Amino acid sequence: HFGTWSGCTGNGNLPVWIQFADQKQEFNKRPTKIGRRSLSRSISQSSTDSYSSAASYTDSSDDETSPRDKQQKNSKGSSDFCVKNIKQAEFGRREIEIAEQEMPALMALRKRAQGEKPLAGAKIVGCTHITAQTAVLMETLGALGAQCRWAACNIYSTLNEVAAALAESGFPVFAWKGESEDDFWWCIDRCVNVEGWQPNMILDDGGDLTHWIYKKYPNMFKKIKGIVEESVTGVHRLYQLSKAGKLCVPAMNVNDSVTKQKFDNLYCCRESILDGLKRTTDMMFGGKQVVVCGYGEVGKGCCAALKAMGSIVYVTEIDPICALQACMDGFRLVKLNEVIRQVDIVITCTGNKNVVTREHLDRMKNSCIVCNMGHSNTEIDVASLRTPELTWERVRSQVDHVIWPDGKRIVLLAEGRLLNLSCSTVPTFVLSITATTQALALIELYNAPEGRYKQDVYLLPKKMDEYVASLHLPTFDAHLTELTDEQAKYLGLNKNGPFKPNYYRCRSRRPQRARGDRVGTAASERGGGDNGIKGFHPV
Repeated sequence: HFGTWSGCTGNGNLPVWIQFADQKQEFNKRPTKIGRRSLSRSISQSSTDSYSSAASYTDSSDDETSPRDKQQKNSKGSSDFCVKNIKQAEFGRREIEIAEQEMPALMALRKRAQGEKPLAGAKIVGCTHITAQTAVLMETLGALGAQCRWAACNIYSTLNEVAAALAESGFPVFAWKGESEDDFWWCIDRCVNVEGWQPNMILDDGGDLTHWIYKKYPNMFKKIKGIVEESVTGVHRLYQLSKAGKLCVPAMNVNDSVTKQKFDNLYCCRESILDGLKRTTDMMFGGKQVVVCGYGEVGKGCCAALKAMGSIVYVTEIDPICALQACMDGFRLVKLNEVIRQVDIVITCTGNKNVVTREHLDRMKNSCIVCNMGHSNTEIDVASLRTPELTWERVRSQVDHVIWPDGKRIVLLAEGRLLNLSCSTVPTFVLSITATTQALALIELYNAPEGRYKQDVYLLPKKMDEYVASLHLPTFDAHLTELTDEQAKYLGLNKNGPFKPNYYRCRSRRPQRARGDRVGTAASERGGGDNGIKGFHPV
């Protein structure tokens, strides 16, 4: 049983033993109409429905042949993968090596587990964004003893060269940038439906993989030990299953860990929102009027970044606590209808559906930029724009002009999907924190003795959050202050942590949990709550 881990306090002292259990201008070009497409969806619409084909996105390796029709093999003769072009592997390897320099905790885990192999025998099927940072995580899981098969959770976020490098290294990867809806589900199925190989762990981002197995291969859950989920959307879906009594394996809620919320959601989005907007629109931020829908950690990061660049930022929010925070941070709280005619940019960060409706889209000013920083593509009602009277014009990769009969147009980015991972990059160091948390959650669930976790959704132990943070402190040459015995006794703490109780609020809100929640408390005891997420219903 892999129950303990030798961790660093971040100040160079002796290791601490940790018990895991305890993101108005007219254009000259004449628009060209394109035909209507069926708006029906299969299984889930959280990250798949696409109005554009893979051929709309070009890189140096693109051709008209679908990766599914290619016969590719890596240097070892294996064809158990499907990527855009295996010949890009060398370039992808360089990308991975660059990412490794900014992911110290995962590299440390590789070194510390060389003799223990805490994931020996684990068969992990993953569905996440396939980037250089994900590749470092996958190779770390492999170094810890796991076998992995991987698909993408978003049809636009895959880096083709990284997918090729992983395939060349022997990882069965099924993903490429610009997948169709059918491709998306085919790739997931190729990871799951494999003769002689059955997963016993799931690492998901958004819940599509979990949902596919529930719908198509429910018997697989008899051998699956647990699910690790990192996104708001996916966690909501797990709570829906739990509330309905349909969750048949333990699940770890990584999204609500402190290391995910306070670092990934806040700092990552604070930097990547500007990058995504600049790369797609070349716009100047100073003086622009922006409305950010939602003031959770993602919304806070977006607002802070845009305010610092001189933008005039408005906020919409349903939660009075977050609304008060926005006001005290200097942002004007409004209803979307109040400012929709005047703003230059609309950004959604809620994790909900139909935040920006067709009525809002009709009332927007000419050349208004519309984008999403939440996981799901349901926040903006893009489906309502697929009508004969509106013209779609692709002006550059992942940038569409949607043109009304009177000539007004809006600029839609990534078809309403995740802007930062679809149109730009994200800070590697921040992703290292999240990836390390995911790895430790997998280790905990896989090695937990039978009976420790029931068929419900659990939170990560506070000690694990602190351990992940400590692994990243040496990068900053940071030195922790240590409590004296007298101080520790006065505070009622162990000198080595955890330093905060489990009910301590390290972030603004926890929509999934009630007050005083304990680590390991089952979701069924708290009540789930339907967030209205489309495409995923308890089965």
